[in-house]
Amino acid sequence: MPALTAAGHQVITFDHGIAGSCVGEVAAVVRQLLTALGLPPCPLVGHSLGALAIQELLLTDPHLASGGVLAATRGRPDAVGDALARAEAAYAEAGSRLPPEYEAFVRMVQNLSPRTLADEGAVADWLDLFEIAALSGTSAGVHRPRPHARDRLAAYARITTPLLVVGFADDMLAPAHLSREVAAAIPGARYTELADTGHLGFLERPDAFNSVLLDFLATLTTTDPGASRVH
Repeated sequence: MPALTAAGHQVITFDHGIAGSCVGEVAAVVRQLLTALGLPPCPLVGHSLGALAIQELLLTDPHLASGGVLAATRGRPDAVGDALARAEAAYAEAGSRLPPEYEAFVRMVQNLSPRTLADEGAVADWLDLFEIAALSGTSAGVHRPRPHARDRLAAYARITTPLLVVGFADDMLAPAHLSREVAAAIPGARYTELADTGHLGFLERPDAFNSVLLDFLATLTTTDPGASRVH
């Protein structure tokens, strides 16, 4: 947000706040928000589940967006994602809870790149953050994109909104090749891959992510003479 506002953009952001929500539910919330605020068509920026929601929104309500940035996304299920979904569903059904220290370690390894994990100072900071989330009970599933139950790539070929897809090279939860498939499926979509980044690549390398984000937004035609708005 600081990078966007410094570049002259007005930013509207929200967190739906419900771990485990399905893509359709989040897409509906985004639609309701844009409609309630009475915004002109504006760029939409989503990460993980947010990106999946934007993809679905662009199929049903393309008039709401002037462009989009999809980070750590996918268009179909994959074996690793399905295995993780089954494992976490079984864990939730068992009603047990991992010690916060262990959950923090698991989330860290799932979400960060080997480069970050090799930085001992960074590891200490990230463990603190993930442990706080685990203690508050808010971390389970928050950073994992819920896999599609079916392949949506053919449907995404109908999207006509200008898009940038950003893949994170070391992403375990939304592997970069799946993000690349989304870009390939959408006519005219651009694809950029950031090295040394895991699922939270926009936090691991914020300068690199902000650079590609701002460069893409500069290519969009604004529908509001006063300011562009990013969700």
